[in-house]
Amino acid sequence: AVARRLPRAPGGCPAPLLEGCGQCVQQVLLSRQLATKKAKGKGQSQAKVNISAALVEDIINLEETSEDMQAVIEALKEDFSRNLSVRTSPGALDHITVMTKDGKFPLNQLGQISQKSPQLLIVNMTSFPESTAAAAKAIRESGMNLNPEVDGTVIRVPVPKVTREHRESLAKLAKQSTNKSKEALRKVRSKSITQVKKSKNKVSEDTIFLLEKQIQQMADEAAAEMDKLLAAKTKELLG
Repeated sequence: AVARRLPRAPGGCPAPLLEGCGQCVQQVLLSRQLATKKAKGKGQSQAKVNISAALVEDIINLEETSEDMQAVIEALKEDFSRNLSVRTSPGALDHITVMTKDGKFPLNQLGQISQKSPQLLIVNMTSFPESTAAAAKAIRESGMNLNPEVDGTVIRVPVPKVTREHRESLAKLAKQSTNKSKEALRKVRSKSITQVKKSKNKVSEDTIFLLEKQIQQMADEAAAEMDKLLAAKTKELLG
């Protein structure tokens, strides 16, 4: 399998620029295939594909694919941190979006949030009193099982004691969030594989196959990391 239209030869290649690049990539790809077939013959797990991003940069940007997958993981971490916690602090309300006549704003930009006691949060809306009702509505509809009480420009937010039922509910939400993240991950994988297939007329079928396999490996590793995050979060929530 000879990959064509490659940008440059790897460092140290003794052959001329284009010829050397083709020869080296041919050796790399063939060695990957032989290693995989050998592993299959012995009943062992298949060899891991790890093609250099520089060798295939005119087909696909593997680093960009990796970054997109990592972004999905980071978004899941952020969701776990912000929305799924048995501990309530003033920062837990920061992300709540309030719809006002001037547009949408984070609650912490409209009111001063403080914690009066472990079971009571206070939102002082003195700076934007006209948005008090909207802020209370946003808190009530946040999905955090909170029932705010309005007293003038002050919103009192009683924090319910954490029950076993509430912990289990949060654990289910964590599972749902993970599934949504895996769906986003699959979209990144599919987009990358589609991009690779667009080069089927420029490079060999073996090159396309190995690139698809590497992208799938990257997606599998990202999904495995998500599973670890979910396991840790579930353990934290259920206690």
